[in-house]
Amino acid sequence: MDFRHIIETVGEFVDFAGVAVMVIGALISIPLALRGYQPRKPPAGAEKLTLYRSYRQLLGRSILLGLELLVAADIIRTVAVTPTFESVGVLAIIVLIRTFLSFSLELEITGRWPWQKETPQSPPARAAAE
Repeated sequence: MDFRHIIETVGEFVDFAGVAVMVIGALISIPLALRGYQPRKPPAGAEKLTLYRSYRQLLGRSILLGLELLVAADIIRTVAVTPTFESVGVLAIIVLIRTFLSFSLELEITGRWPWQKETPQSPPARAAAE
């Protein structure tokens, strides 16, 4: 077994893991949403999530993690096995598309871009008479 075959096998395994994360995440998201999943730290003034929004948020997180694994698999296979200009160019396009999808999903899930900080919650109002 040579190095190229080992790297190809690792890349295929990470590809499989990425797809598995998305499929399993989609299936696990259903009962979690049905049980009324709510984020631990909802944004200030946010309403409770509806069943649809809850499932959509959970599914988005699964897809986001799966996309990260698929990008990792592409990088492993392209850089370690066949580093030609053509394969690196194809990898760059794939990574750009998946990065755009990741940013879009992050915006959809959290309501802010990945580089934006969370807005601090305002401190509770003090009583007028102390």
